[in-house]
Amino acid sequence: MKNILVPVGSSKNAVSHLQYAVDFARAFGAKLYVVQIYNVYTKAGTMIKVDHILERESLEFLKSHVSKVDTKNVEVVVKTFKGKLVDTLELVCQSLDIDLIMIEPRTNSVNEEVYLGKTSGKIIKQTNIPALIVPEGLKFKPIVYILMALKSAVMRKEGALIPLISIKNQFKSIVNLLLVKTPFYSEGDFDVSPDLAKLITKTTESENATTFQGVLEHYKDNDPDLLCVVRRKRGFFTKLWENNTILKKDFHSSTLPVLVLSGLK
Repeated sequence: MKNILVPVGSSKNAVSHLQYAVDFARAFGAKLYVVQIYNVYTKAGTMIKVDHILERESLEFLKSHVSKVDTKNVEVVVKTFKGKLVDTLELVCQSLDIDLIMIEPRTNSVNEEVYLGKTSGKIIKQTNIPALIVPEGLKFKPIVYILMALKSAVMRKEGALIPLISIKNQFKSIVNLLLVKTPFYSEGDFDVSPDLAKLITKTTESENATTFQGVLEHYKDNDPDLLCVVRRKRGFFTKLWENNTILKKDFHSSTLPVLVLSGLK
């Protein structure tokens, strides 16, 4: 894992989140890109050129933001980009060869019931970039136990497992697999590929209405340091992805980071 990206919003947790990202990047010897994406909405008849003003203010904000954390000799690069959030993020990640994007559960939501706010929810729902959701205020620690929850072990996207492999190799993690048989189960869904099989220490099978419910039933028994799920059209966040906002009552853990792999083509 060489390049990690942190999009910065206006959250009160932004400094804590960035410190976690720095500590995580340091463990891998990775470069950390701290970015802010802004959009310009012009009024008819407006003559003032505001792009350069917004860009300058955004850059100054990012530099001030980075100055509040201990960078611990991690190479931190600040960048600003103009455009729509999702489209711009995908282009940025492609051009910078980003391996992982680290996001906060909530960005600027003041609703205490919210787990993923509109911005973070949109990134998870509408992009296919490998992402790590880091709970608010969480301090970095080595990831020893990983629970991977799947309704299907079939992953067609080449390289989908790379972020998980990187984390496992770096921390010598133990990866336990939870296969959840849902009403959408198809023959062969539990056929684990050789690439995945060699990562797994223990496999548990469960029957639940959704992958999400399977995780709720089993994750406390596993007591993982990280939950790993895969983006699918009908997967872990099926119910949660109906809207960009995800509520804590639907899924919340104050100590459990969630790694979201790119499972789609």
